[in-house]
Amino acid sequence: MDIAALAGKAAEGDSDAFVKLVKQLEGSLYYMARSLLGKEEDIADAMQETILKAFKSIHTLREPKFFKTWIFRILINECNNIGSKRSRTIAYAEIPTTAASMGGYEMVDLRESVERLEEPQRMVIILHYFEDLPIRQVAKVLDVSESAVKMRLSRARDALQHSLPSIHEGKMRYGSI
Repeated sequence: MDIAALAGKAAEGDSDAFVKLVKQLEGSLYYMARSLLGKEEDIADAMQETILKAFKSIHTLREPKFFKTWIFRILINECNNIGSKRSRTIAYAEIPTTAASMGGYEMVDLRESVERLEEPQRMVIILHYFEDLPIRQVAKVLDVSESAVKMRLSRARDALQHSLPSIHEGKMRYGSI
């Protein structure tokens, strides 16, 4: 069952549907929390509070198709409450399947380059490319305009292009990618 259908059932009071939703999204939620916080205990706290708040207020969700956007917004608020402003280290457990064809060195380069991005750029990259959210939903999650998301994506792509040697060398040799 897809996320929207499960969210609809959960909003109607089906707690099993809510559990399935959380299980389906827990990896993505963890990934985002880890990108904002560094300590495992902070990540666990943020996820626990997010799930609890989502469970208590799922009945207020107006559009089940936006459940993922809604719960990411709750998570980001929780991470901010915990103190995401302190220095942090990101460890990406997985690179999305879209990067699966990359060689080992290129994957390491990608991980390191994304880790070095400034937080606003890193968040739009994670939400848009790794979590597959459309620009409109990324804007809602981050509470910014769509043009701000597009600008951050553009700056992040530029930064990644310059920091990834294989992509930069490919552009120099073969033109724009």
